[in-house]
Amino acid sequence: MKNLFDLSGKLILITGGAGILGRQHAEAVTSHGAVAIVADINYIEAQKLSKYLNEKYSKTVAIPEYMDVLDKSSIIQICEKYDKIDILINNAAKDTKVEKKGDLNTNIRFETMSYDHWKNDMEVGLGGCFLCSQVVANKMITTGGGNIINIASDLATIAPDQRIYRKDNIKEDEQHVKPVTYSVSKWALLGLTKYMSTYFADKNIRVNSLSPAGIYNPALPDDFVDKLTSLIPMGRMADTGEYAGAIVFLCSEASSYMTGANMIIDGGRTVW
Repeated sequence: MKNLFDLSGKLILITGGAGILGRQHAEAVTSHGAVAIVADINYIEAQKLSKYLNEKYSKTVAIPEYMDVLDKSSIIQICEKYDKIDILINNAAKDTKVEKKGDLNTNIRFETMSYDHWKNDMEVGLGGCFLCSQVVANKMITTGGGNIINIASDLATIAPDQRIYRKDNIKEDEQHVKPVTYSVSKWALLGLTKYMSTYFADKNIRVNSLSPAGIYNPALPDDFVDKLTSLIPMGRMADTGEYAGAIVFLCSEASSYMTGANMIIDGGRTVW
């Protein structure tokens, strides 16, 4: 059974690879033998993560690359550097953290959001996934197949509960919300996953999605954590590393007969 999860010899491209979740994906796949291309618009952070992983294993297990997921030439340039990309993890996204003070503004409310803001969010959250999938899938077709994993969200299957973001003594039209663009782009990722899974099935390309919930960190306000965890049957947010097993499973031969599926790991939140 252990061999089913072996990723030795696999080259895995992770977009948004230097972010909080991207880092965990990179650590998970390299721990099972893969080499990760840590692709991020923040090249300095991609370098730092790659250096950490390479020193940890005393060999090259991570390669930093600059990538702008909205610049097709940037994606093509990376793909052309490598003979084969076995797995693509579409992780890059724009996520407005309404629980963080710096992101609090009323411009993201449905009533006041500008169309330019809508287009920008949708481009990053959905357009980037489309462009990366298009470029990499074309390469996979020429090299015998591959595996694409789209990182969605628990909010790809439910609407955000705006009550957890509410603040006392603030007028209704000034309350901060999870923006519509985040939910819609994540829901659309599930549609894209299903479309590509059938479209590329005869090309030996599997396509699945992972829908994680929020990961706890001590910087989160206590009142926000309390409100959110009250919606989760397990009574807590995810711990760092709790999605590692799912990523390895989706990347490996353990999921060889799985395509078009959405794996929800959310402590049961979407069950209630």
